Amino acid sequence: MNAERVLIDGSAGKLEVVINDPGPKRRGIALIAHPHPLYGGTLDNKVVQTLAKAFHALDHVAVRVNFRGVGGSDGVFDEGHGEAQDLLAAVSFVRGRYGSLPLVLAGFSFGAFVQSTLVSELNPMWMVLVAPAVGRFKLGTVPANTLVVHGEQDDVVPLSEVFEWARPQKLPVVVFPGTGHFFHGCLVALQRLVANAFPR
Repeated sequence: MNAERVLIDGSAGKLEVVINDPGPKRRGIALIAHPHPLYGGTLDNKVVQTLAKAFHALDHVAVRVNFRGVGGSDGVFDEGHGEAQDLLAAVSFVRGRYGSLPLVLAGFSFGAFVQSTLVSELNPMWMVLVAPAVGRFKLGTVPANTLVVHGEQDDVVPLSEVFEWARPQKLPVVVFPGTGHFFHGCLVALQRLVANAFPR
């Protein structure tokens, strides 16, 4: 999976973006958001990389963004508001390059929260939220076909909080037994789940 690392213009300065392009067979764009910047979250996080691999294998342009203040990106942490602008800048860039392909939004932990704030604006054809940080940030309503994945033994975001958020939406939650927040030992299974659940 070839990776292209570029700097694009964002509202807080330059943004570091990694693009995995499947080539002429591309059928969509998958924008993937990383976990909390103040707790070591970057676009190179293993769960984020796993999501990129999954979507690249599904012939999607996999796009990962280092939020402002992370890696080669300018700016400072902005509680999710500026980070949403970072993702919008990335969408604008890749649509300028690849056209208006169908858009998938995916996010891990804090990244899932940021993606949830963009649903009405971007109208994605599908969403994948892994270990969404529902107790720490206010996640809104997401599309009914959203894939929500959580670890049974998540000690960062308790599974019970995810159920409380999902229950009013009648939103299914896929639970990985015996797994914590970072899905150690389960990344291959996570990639397989995304591939099998992809809307066809």
